[in-house]
Amino acid sequence: MISAYPHPIVAKEGWPYVAATLGAALVATWLAGWWSVPFWLAALFVLQFFRDPPRRAPGDALSVVSPADGRIVAVETARDPYLKRDAIKVSVFMNVFNAHSNRSPVDGEVKKRWYNSGRFLNAALDKASSENERNALWLRTPGGADVTCVQIAGLVARRILCYVREGDVLARGQRFGFIRFGSRVEVYVPSDATLVAALGDKVHATSTVIAKLPRHA
Repeated sequence: MISAYPHPIVAKEGWPYVAATLGAALVATWLAGWWSVPFWLAALFVLQFFRDPPRRAPGDALSVVSPADGRIVAVETARDPYLKRDAIKVSVFMNVFNAHSNRSPVDGEVKKRWYNSGRFLNAALDKASSENERNALWLRTPGGADVTCVQIAGLVARRILCYVREGDVLARGQRFGFIRFGSRVEVYVPSDATLVAALGDKVHATSTVIAKLPRHA
């Protein structure tokens, strides 16, 4: 089990960026007075981008929660390219104004992790799923259901961070990674799962249920 990440409001990945932009804004204020406004706006943007609010997971062990903040841009039956099975795919697009911490969609053990280098197309495009840089986790729940969670880099996002390894155990909503500056996260659930979220829905990591696993899994 990886250690739980504390929630200091600002994600640990953002501390250097926040410090740098605040420092630049202070220097600009000292040198240029009101001309420093663009620097303060940049600092505020960085601060909101790296916010990392605490979240509570609703539902029960069969609930699949959103792994990211954003908007659902795809809900479809698809072939899971990692587990080679028919599945339901739910894709969440994160723009630069969403919180970018990635959370586990289910309680489960990390059975395998894959990393693929790739392009940096707009993450809102469907082909980003197969062509962009991405990191995938195979999670197996205590009930035996297999769920795949994929972090996908975007046009501006150039760094996928994932802190778990094979054998780690995650709780629903537990933080496992981060993607910098706009991206996409996809979840593949069993084909007999029940969808809760729909295309176009605005979702929040951990606190929005997107599907329910079959009880027999």
